[in-house]
Amino acid sequence: MIRINQIKVMPKHTQEDILKKAARILRIAPDKIQEMQIVKKSIDARKKPDIYIVYTVDVKTASQDKILSACRGKAGQVQAVVKKEYQFPALGTKPLNHRPIIVGTGPAGLFCGYMLARQGYRPILLERGREAGQRLQDVERFWKEGVLMADSNVQCGEGGAGTFSDRKLNTLVKDPFGRNREVLEILVQAGAPADILYEAKPHIGTDILMDVVAHLRRQILAWGGEVHFETKVTDLLTAQNRVTGIRTEDGRLMESDVVILAICHSARDTFYMLKERQIPMEAKAFAVGLRMEHPRRLIDDIQYGGSRQANLPAANYKVTAKTKDGRGVYSFCMCPGGYVVNASSEPGRTAINGMSYSGRNGTNSNSAMIVTVTPKDYGGSGPLAGIDFQRRLEERAYEIGSGAVPVERYGAYRQAVLARQKEKTDNLMSNTEENTLLSEKNNPSKIAAAFPQFAPAVKGKWCMAPVHDILPDDLNAALVEGIDLIGQSMRGFADENAYVCGVESRTSSPVRILRDGTGQSAVAGLYPCGEGAGYAGGITSAAMDGILIAEKVASLYQPVIE
Repeated sequence: MIRINQIKVMPKHTQEDILKKAARILRIAPDKIQEMQIVKKSIDARKKPDIYIVYTVDVKTASQDKILSACRGKAGQVQAVVKKEYQFPALGTKPLNHRPIIVGTGPAGLFCGYMLARQGYRPILLERGREAGQRLQDVERFWKEGVLMADSNVQCGEGGAGTFSDRKLNTLVKDPFGRNREVLEILVQAGAPADILYEAKPHIGTDILMDVVAHLRRQILAWGGEVHFETKVTDLLTAQNRVTGIRTEDGRLMESDVVILAICHSARDTFYMLKERQIPMEAKAFAVGLRMEHPRRLIDDIQYGGSRQANLPAANYKVTAKTKDGRGVYSFCMCPGGYVVNASSEPGRTAINGMSYSGRNGTNSNSAMIVTVTPKDYGGSGPLAGIDFQRRLEERAYEIGSGAVPVERYGAYRQAVLARQKEKTDNLMSNTEENTLLSEKNNPSKIAAAFPQFAPAVKGKWCMAPVHDILPDDLNAALVEGIDLIGQSMRGFADENAYVCGVESRTSSPVRILRDGTGQSAVAGLYPCGEGAGYAGGITSAAMDGILIAEKVASLYQPVIE
C-alpha cells in the first residue's frame, strides 16, 4: 500500500474529490487506484475563514514500486506502508483452577473480558451497577427528580463513567502493538460509527453507546463468559500472599486464582477495603477544576472564523496555559454542542461532567477547565488522601448549590477570585487594571455580545451560586490566570457572560494500585487494571489497558478445562 498525507479538500467534498487529489499527487489517472482507505481525517482552520479538510489515505495500485520511484521528491507526503495487524500473544501453559474474575465493566473491564472470552477463558464479570439500559433510566430519573442511586449513576454501571461523557476516543498513549486500532475496530463491530477509525478526534455519543456496550456484553456471553450486575465486591480473599477469590455484598464467595481489578475511579469504598487488606497503593496526581460553558455558535465563530459551514462539525478546541507560578491549566473532555451533567455518586456531594449526543447539536459547548494537583495539595497523607480531597470539594459544591449544580457567570467568578487575591497581597493589579485585562486583552467577539443572557445547558437541577467558594484560593487564581491567557488568543473565550459550573473533581483516579511488569500486584494473581487503578486517563487508554492485562493473564495461564 502507498500512504499519502496532506490531501486537502474543501469542507463540501465527495469521496471522488479525495480520489482525484490522491491520483494527482501520485501522477497517475484516478482509475489506476484499485483501492483507497481513509486513515485519518482532520480539520485545518489555521487560516480562517479558509477551512480545509485534511486526509491521510492508503491506496493500492498495480505499479507501486514505479509510482514510489516517481514520487521520491515527495518523501514527506508519499511513502510505502505495511500494515501491522494486532496479534494476541500465544496462550500460556500454567493451569487455572478457576475462571478469571473481572471486577468492573467500564472500558477496561469490558475489553479485558472481551479479549479473554474470545480466547476461551470464559471470564466472570462483576458489576456493582446496573446494565446500560436500566442505568440510563436511573440517571435520567436522577437528573429530573434528584433521586440518586448509589451504585447506578453517571459514575457507576455498565460502560463506566465514559458512557455519559460523549464517549470521546482520542488518546495520547503510544501504541506500537496496535491495541488502539483493535479497540476502535471492536467498537465498530459492536455498532459504533465507522468514522471513529479515522477521525482525528473520534467520538461515539452517549445515545449510540448504550447499544454498543450491550453488544459487547452479549458477545462475551456468547463466548461463554458471565456478567453479573448489581453485584458489589466487598472483600478480597487471599492466602499466602496470593489471591484466592472475592466476597460480594450479599455474602457470596467466588473462588479464583486471577482477580482483575478494573474498578472505576469512583469506587471509593473498594479503595478503602483494599487499604484494609494492605494492598500496596499510592496517592497520585490528577486534576480538578470547573466546567466552562459558551454558546456553541461562539466556539464555532472562534475556531472557524465565522458561522459554521454546513459540512463542518460543531467546533472543538484543546487549550493550555501555564501560570506565573508554573501550574498548568488546560481543557479536558471538551463537549461540542453538549451538556454539563450532574455526575454525583455519593449523597451530600456534587460532582459534574460533560457529555454530548452523537449529533453534537446542543445550543452550548462546554469543557472542563482544570489544573493539576499533586499529593502536596491534598492536605493529608496516605494513599487515599486524594479521595478525601475530592470529597471536601464535592461537599462544598453540594452545600453552595443545595444539591443542585452550582453555576456562576465567569465575570462574577473572576471578580471574586481577584478580589480575594487582592486582599492577600498589595502587589496585585488595581481594579482599573483588572477591567483593562478583561475588556482589552480578552475583547469579546461580536457573536459573544449577541448572547449576553444565554442559558446554561445542564442535565439535572442547577442554580446560580458562588462557584468561587468551592476550590482553594490558589487553584481559583490559577484558573482565572489560565483562562485569561487563553482568552488572549481565543477572543471571546474569557467573556464575562460565559458560565463556570462546579465541581469537576473526577478527571482521573487520585490513587494508583501498584503492579509489576507482569501486571500483578504484590499479591499474586491480583491484576490492577484501567483508569480507576491509576493506569489510564480516558476511555481508549482504559480499554487498551484492559487488553494489555488480558494479554498478561493469557500469556501465563491456559483456559480452565471443564
